[in-house]
Amino acid sequence: MSLQGKVALVTGAASGIGEQVARQLAQDGTAVVIADLNMRNAQAVADSIGAQGGKALAVSMDVTSEDAVNAGVEAAVNAFGSIDVLVSNAGIQIVNPIEDYAFADWKKMLAIHLDGAFLTTRAAIRHMYASGKGGAIIYMGSVHSHEASKLKSAYVTAKHGLLGLARVVAKEGGPHGVRANVVCPGFVRTPLVDKQIPEQARALGISEAEVVRNVMLKETVDGEFTTAADVARTVAFLAGFGSAALTGQSVVVSHGWSMQ
Repeated sequence: MSLQGKVALVTGAASGIGEQVARQLAQDGTAVVIADLNMRNAQAVADSIGAQGGKALAVSMDVTSEDAVNAGVEAAVNAFGSIDVLVSNAGIQIVNPIEDYAFADWKKMLAIHLDGAFLTTRAAIRHMYASGKGGAIIYMGSVHSHEASKLKSAYVTAKHGLLGLARVVAKEGGPHGVRANVVCPGFVRTPLVDKQIPEQARALGISEAEVVRNVMLKETVDGEFTTAADVARTVAFLAGFGSAALTGQSVVVSHGWSMQ
């Protein structure tokens, strides 16, 4: 179950969960490709990993652009020789009641979460097949891959969709040694979640403290946020798992918020 000498591409890796995943994989001996729209932050993360003795490359990637995805994956392969692990993590959040949800926002959400997962999978899996070594594809889902919450119609739809994509990739990729999984975090205190707190407070007519206590953490067993480190360790475990025994499965990392 070693990741030593592997190559991983992580989308949305310039901050938040993606950054923590990239750092964990680098710590475990993986050369990491920091793929993000924010090249300044991506380069800073890559430089930091390099300063700590790891191998890292920053690439600019808009996961909704076929050309940008293909170019980023090619740059990764040219730099490190292969792609062994893809972590499709890039995502955003837009909350609104469904009757007020702008169609443009709906399309943007599905494009980033689902189109991005498809495009990066297609580009990476071609190299995994060609190498003959197989690989691991890990999608960043959510407890909302299994559960619904108010105000999140597009997000819940997209995260449910990742389960279907992972299962198809597991079926198709299995004969080639490619595994696919979905990691489903609960609420992680990232800037994305911090932005949601006042938005949900306004939409639901409650205080921000009540959003945290009664919406985000009410269903946990200990009243604690999931940490980015919790998620990163789970991704690393699945990336290094040596057989197809767990392929096609989702792993919920939520302090009991959701139990599957």
